[in-house]
Parts: sequence; C-alpha cells; structure tokens
Amino acid sequence: MLSRPLRYAVNQTDSSLQTLGRFLELAVQSVVYLFTDLIRLHHPWRETVNQAWFIVSVTAIPALLVSIPFGVIVAVQVGSVIQQVGATSISGAAGGLGVIRQGAPIVAALLLGGAAGSAVATDLGARSIRDEVDALRVMGIDPVQRLVTPRLAAMLFVAPVLCMFIIFMGLGSGYLINVGFQSGTPGSYIASFASFASVADVAVAVIKTWLFGVVVILVACQRGLETKGGARGVADAVNAAVVVGVVSVFVLNLVITQIVSMIMPTKVG
Repeated sequence: MLSRPLRYAVNQTDSSLQTLGRFLELAVQSVVYLFTDLIRLHHPWRETVNQAWFIVSVTAIPALLVSIPFGVIVAVQVGSVIQQVGATSISGAAGGLGVIRQGAPIVAALLLGGAAGSAVATDLGARSIRDEVDALRVMGIDPVQRLVTPRLAAMLFVAPVLCMFIIFMGLGSGYLINVGFQSGTPGSYIASFASFASVADVAVAVIKTWLFGVVVILVACQRGLETKGGARGVADAVNAAVVVGVVSVFVLNLVITQIVSMIMPTKVG
C-alpha cells in the first residue's frame, strides 16, 4: 500500500509522461501533415499567412522594446568589465557574441511563447470549449491538420525573421552605447566583432529560434486543443502553455549550447 506522498508522486509522473506522449504524437502528426499537404499542394496558405501576420503583429513591437534595452544592458555590463581589465579592443566581440549566441534566441523564444503562444492557446481553447474542435471531428476534419499545421508553418516563417530583427537591434544598440558613451571606436568594435563572430553563429541562432518556436507553438496548440472546463479552463491552458513552453525552451537551450560548444568552439577569425 503506497503512502499518500508517494502515490501523489507516482500519479504526477504518470500524468506528465502521458502529456509528453500526447505532445510527441501531436508533433509527429503536424509535421507529417505539413509535408504531405505541401507535396499534394493542399496546404492552406491563406490561413498560414493570416497566422504569420498575427504572430508578427503580437511580437514585433515587444521585440523592438526588448531588444534595444537588452543590447544596451549587455554593452554596459560587458563594457565596464572590459574597460577595467584594459581589453576594450574586444568589446565588440564580447557584446556581439552574447547577443547572437544567447540573447536573440532566448528573447525570441520568450516573446513567441509569451505573446504568440498565449494567444494561440486562448484561440484554440475558446474553440474547444465551444465544441468547435469536436464539430470538426464530426465532419471528418482532423483538427491537427486544420488548426495546428497552419500555425506551425507560420511559426517556421516568422521565427527566423524575428531572430534576425532582434540580432540587428541588439547589435545596433550595443554599437551606439560603446561608441557614444564608452569611448570606443567604430573600427575597433567592428574589427573585434568580425574576428570572433561568424556566419555559423548566426545560423546556429536561427536554428535554435526555429526549434524554440516549434516547441512553444506545439505546446500552445496542445494545451488549447485539450482545454476543458469553460473560461477557467482556457485561463489554465494559457498559463500552462506559457510556463511549459518557456521552461522547455530553457532546457532545450542548455542542451543545444553544450552541444554547440563542443562542436563549434569559439575561435579568432
């Protein structure tokens, strides 16, 4: 006979594994539907464009408002330390690599999970409690193919663009702070950045943002489609989508960072 705490732990573990299994099933189904619809020329491009524009509309302004302060903070903190050790010639490399390798993908993931993910979970959750999802099943339409696939395709288009936008704004604000307020020179900043950063760093950042976007959108779709219990259920689904998506992104980022550090160590160009 199991004690109450042990029974609770076992039940929670079982529930978590079942949720993970449903998530993986949803991920496989959505990817398969995406490729098969593209091959058969049946992909709902209009819905994809609408969802892409929706994601852009809810993340563009927050990305601008977050990337500039983030670039300033990185430039100020890195610049103050570098000035104390007399290594101002590498300020561009230190700040730029921080923005590209870690800052931009994480900021993009937080925005996609907090803004786009919560909105998608709300939309699908409201459809679920109004029995619209069940109505699609009754009509023989797979909700994954009709609702999830266009959102996944939209995320694949928007995520890298958002990442590049954040990189540009972060590097630009860091450059202005270094040159305008930290007595740096434009040539030294750009030369040090070019010596350490490479196209591969940008490619890794874009791929990471792609993966983060796929994770947060699939988590949001799963939570939205499984919503029950009226308006309270929608609120719980949105909260779970944001929390689970963000935590998953941080864990995934840790794993990817360790793998990239072993495969692509930083070298002076």
